[in-house]
Amino acid sequence: MTELSLYNIKGEEVGEFSLKDDIFNAKINKYLVHQVVKRYLADKRRGTASTKTRGEVSGGGAKPWRQKGTGRARAGSDRSPIWVGGGTVFGPQPRDYSFSLPKKMKIAAIKSILSDKMKNGEIIILDQLSLEDAKTKKMAEILKNLQALEKPLIVIGKEDENIAKMVRNIKGAMVLPSSKINSYDLINHQKLIFTKEAIQKIEEVLNDKS
Repeated sequence: MTELSLYNIKGEEVGEFSLKDDIFNAKINKYLVHQVVKRYLADKRRGTASTKTRGEVSGGGAKPWRQKGTGRARAGSDRSPIWVGGGTVFGPQPRDYSFSLPKKMKIAAIKSILSDKMKNGEIIILDQLSLEDAKTKKMAEILKNLQALEKPLIVIGKEDENIAKMVRNIKGAMVLPSSKINSYDLINHQKLIFTKEAIQKIEEVLNDKS
């Protein structure tokens, strides 16, 4: 078990919290992380880019001019790709960029990222984050207390609309429930702030699927 300081929203150390080594001190596999992040971004691509081939553009019903005797090059259709307004050759067509990866690879990638963040001192554990006054100023004050103003990712135990509103207008900040963590968001934020409840749920889920 790895011991990490436990903080309150004032940035005061209030105890220690034990983290499981198989999740927060696992072997770091950068290639695996790259593959999982690549797959996440591929899933986000819309793949709706589309160009018209010579069979889809308008016109082309008749030969533009007779074959011989005009002094011009032979032409059979004004839909030819070499004509202005003609079709496009090998242009983008609608496609699905997504691809699948085994669940064990996704879990291993998350463990790799969490272990790397732990190694670099970029994980902060909060005893709790339950606030009734949903004001951005209050959340900014909490992040300042925790010295985590630059691109923080706040992971909470479950969806909380108040916390979501507080984080919404802070540049670079993001909040996620523990059930929605993913490799891309973990690696794309500098500081990871977990509530104690979120850590317990993450450890439970990752242990079940490892």
